Amino acid sequence: MGGAINMAQKYRCICEVCGKEEILTADEAYLKGWDYPPKMGTFGILSPRTCPDCSIEQTVWWKLMKGNTILSDKDIEIINRVQNEPSSILIKETENEKDS
Repeated sequence: MGGAINMAQKYRCICEVCGKEEILTADEAYLKGWDYPPKMGTFGILSPRTCPDCSIEQTVWWKLMKGNTILSDKDIEIINRVQNEPSSILIKETENEKDS
């Protein structure tokens, strides 16, 4: 974390509910309805990471807010990915070119 956010940078947006993935800039993700930093929430801080089709009621954040302390392996994986953002979802230039 830290430093200025490059709004043209592409990130791998991963819905923690359904697993859908899209490679988008922060603006594209926001306009498509993704709940994803930096437009929705903050990199590295646990909050819902959902696509436009899924609600927050099945997210790790929701579980924890409801007092559930029993987490699955998938939940732990999501927490680790979020804690390591943005580097854990950053798209490298060569990867970005393949998807264009």
